[in-house]
Amino acid sequence: MTALQPRYSKEEFARRGTEIYEQHVRPQVEDGNQGKIVAIDIETGAFEVDEDTLTASQCLLTRYPDAQIWCVRIGHRGVHRFGLRPVAAR
Repeated sequence: MTALQPRYSKEEFARRGTEIYEQHVRPQVEDGNQGKIVAIDIETGAFEVDEDTLTASQCLLTRYPDAQIWCVRIGHRGVHRFGLRPVAAR
């Protein structure tokens, strides 16, 4: 199996992924999918929704083997959280 190589800079990936998500994907997936992952092919606009990045990406790669994938967590700014969660007051 050949490893996929990015064809775009990080900035171009982010620009394209965000633009496609906001304009085309978000209106279709936001209701009822809060917290799930959207994997988007930034070249075709095709996407898959699933519980995690690996599953969503694999589903997309099955349909589009050369996909350039950008992932977004529905309803959140980032895909993953870094650091500790704030402790709730008791």
